[in-house]
Amino acid sequence: MSKASLLRERGSRGGGKVNMVELFFDLVFVFAVTQLSHTLLERLTPAGAMQTLLLFLAVWWLWIYTSWFTNFLDPARHPVRLLLFAMMLGGLLLSSSIPHAFADKGLLFGAVFAAMQVGRTVFFVIALHRHGSPRQFRNFLRVLVWLMASAVFWVLGGLADGQARVGWWLVAVSIEYVSPIIYFPVPGLGRSSTADWDVDGAHMAERCMLFVIIALGESLLITGATFSELAWNTQAMAAFAVAFLGSVAMWWIYFDTGAERGSERIVHSDDPGRIARIAYTYLHIPIVGGIIVCAVADELILVHPEHVADAGIAAILGGPALYLLGTALFKWVTNDRRGPPLSHLIGLWLLFVLTPFAFGHALSALQLGAATTAILLFVAIWESLVLRRPAKPRTASG
Repeated sequence: MSKASLLRERGSRGGGKVNMVELFFDLVFVFAVTQLSHTLLERLTPAGAMQTLLLFLAVWWLWIYTSWFTNFLDPARHPVRLLLFAMMLGGLLLSSSIPHAFADKGLLFGAVFAAMQVGRTVFFVIALHRHGSPRQFRNFLRVLVWLMASAVFWVLGGLADGQARVGWWLVAVSIEYVSPIIYFPVPGLGRSSTADWDVDGAHMAERCMLFVIIALGESLLITGATFSELAWNTQAMAAFAVAFLGSVAMWWIYFDTGAERGSERIVHSDDPGRIARIAYTYLHIPIVGGIIVCAVADELILVHPEHVADAGIAAILGGPALYLLGTALFKWVTNDRRGPPLSHLIGLWLLFVLTPFAFGHALSALQLGAATTAILLFVAIWESLVLRRPAKPRTASG
């Protein structure tokens, strides 16, 4: 195979265009996000939330690592397409096992996840060994060593039962999430640096934007599907409006200015790998997680507008809080500002003020959902108005 058969030519990168096979691959994760939200909804307890968090971290890590790899691989080439098709098959199996990952399908989830992480990386290391630079080869060889280490714990967790499975998988997740922070040190191979992760910033930004759209789209699907099964009375219509406006507000907060500014920052950065690691790999976790929790909250409000238990209240408040926290940190990292956007901090403060009234059951589920949606809309409108002032557009408090 020639170099062009697998690796992106350096001169062709920088446009950030996502290949159609990458979009096809992403369809699997629409299903995965749906499975995660349904799993959380069915197990809305501290233990259930912990289990769903573990599964979400795994799903996100699988997707974001694949996005990192397709930053270097050319999806237009047939071997890379076949790899992504194989990853899609594994993703379908993985997503199908999510509701029972802590029951009888734990081994399926753990083994498939490990195989996908290691198999994709082996493919890339072979490609780099034949056609890539020695520095890139050593970098991803280190990544492979760490993923092989975590794979052991994913499989051990699948073989275990109950809390032992949680324990093994916590170790596996910790290995995968800590390793980039410490630059994948391996005896004899040294450690990586952000210079080794010379990513196409526009491509990475666009990939993450698309995942946010996937999560928001899944939220709308849940809202529409749930609403279609209800009697269309005043409460149902109000709950539907609250859910829809909440999704619009989340879209506005991320896409109106934040996504574009983040893309500009990584594209023009002297160290795009550092921004890709912090802003897109890690800080998008609370953003996507917040959308998933908001989807659960929307369904609860639609089905139980009068009253929900404390776990439901935690979801109604927690989803917007996670989302605002994630977008605030993302915008802080990708902009020239002394701190997170003031609008987001005020929004988080308002959610905090609302908390005692919510858990004191002073508000119905619908009223609480309307209040959190109003806070999201307030943040979106504030930031939109401030950042569109002609004076100091890049240093406004937002």
